[in-house]
Amino acid sequence: MVNTTQPTADLSSAPVIEKIQDERLKEVSLLTKIMRRPELGALAGLALVTIFFLSTADSSMFSLAGVMNILSPAAQLGILAIAAALLMIGGEFDLSIGSMVAFTGLVFGCFITLTGWPLLLAIAATFVVAAILGGVNGQIVIRTRLPSFIVTLAFLFILRGLSLVGLKWATGGSTQMRGIGAQSGEDWVREIFSGTALEGLFGWLAAHDLIAKFPNGTPTVTGVPVSILWFIGFALVATWLLLRTRAGNWIFAAGGDANAARNSGVPVDRVKTGLFMLTACAAALVAILTVLDAGSTDARRGFQKEFEAIIAAVIGGCLLTGGYGSAIGAFFGAIIFGMVSIGLTYTRFDSDWFQVFLGAMLLLAVLFNNFIRRKVTGER
Repeated sequence: MVNTTQPTADLSSAPVIEKIQDERLKEVSLLTKIMRRPELGALAGLALVTIFFLSTADSSMFSLAGVMNILSPAAQLGILAIAAALLMIGGEFDLSIGSMVAFTGLVFGCFITLTGWPLLLAIAATFVVAAILGGVNGQIVIRTRLPSFIVTLAFLFILRGLSLVGLKWATGGSTQMRGIGAQSGEDWVREIFSGTALEGLFGWLAAHDLIAKFPNGTPTVTGVPVSILWFIGFALVATWLLLRTRAGNWIFAAGGDANAARNSGVPVDRVKTGLFMLTACAAALVAILTVLDAGSTDARRGFQKEFEAIIAAVIGGCLLTGGYGSAIGAFFGAIIFGMVSIGLTYTRFDSDWFQVFLGAMLLLAVLFNNFIRRKVTGER
């Protein structure tokens, strides 16, 4: 009779097998978690710039009025930078975003002055036009497989040229359209997109000597420019979208490895098209905010903002290769821009040094982000 009992292995004499722990299950220190954050470079840059101006600028720069002066240009750039950051995380570029500001400003102005539409309808129609143009950008990139750098560079010139031609047609030969503010009316819609907010709060603060005021009791700063509130709100929504929603995971996946994302069921083409539409609508928002505040529009509106927005996004931690970045990082990157561009006027330095700073910050941000990423991931 055959013995079918299997011999028992002597485990005491077997070699010890090392278990390899999944990296995702390893406990990560707080310092490592902080270093992995893409906005770390922007925060470090903001701290350094703040220290620099605290030691060199007039103290009025950091007064309430000075802070508002810094945040106003930062807000307009920041709205563009946050949208550009989302698109870069998704693996694409949009170099037409600055020209889109000029073109949608023209479209908005024509809806107000030539058609006589109510302000709300004109704003909605301007966003529709921007979304369509953004969708066209995205579809050309997706269907032709051309680099988005090339496609949107072409649209940079197309939209800038259309702005020039359109303004001359609408105004009878001028490259500036006036009278938009006077014809847009004064209602609750305009208060959402222009002027200042929280005026009552600032009046109360001045009455209780909590902020600076003039001898007649009027606060030196009457409120917060509406563009700043849009800037903050957009940053919060974009951060929530990236970190707390399925769409945010799709954006990171589409930018990290589009083919793997498609194989995992991510609608990559829809995600990228939607991001192009978002950047175009962000440009339209900036156009509406600036046109209503100025009461006019011109062909140079948004000039070179596409480069500044991308630089702010890179300072904020976005990689040029996609799949990595932060909306909050772009938020801080835009504030750095505003602080330097306005802060130099509070110092004895020539304001033309801003251009030098622009290039230096871009280079340092890329080097810093690459260094941190390699240290954390162990890349060489």
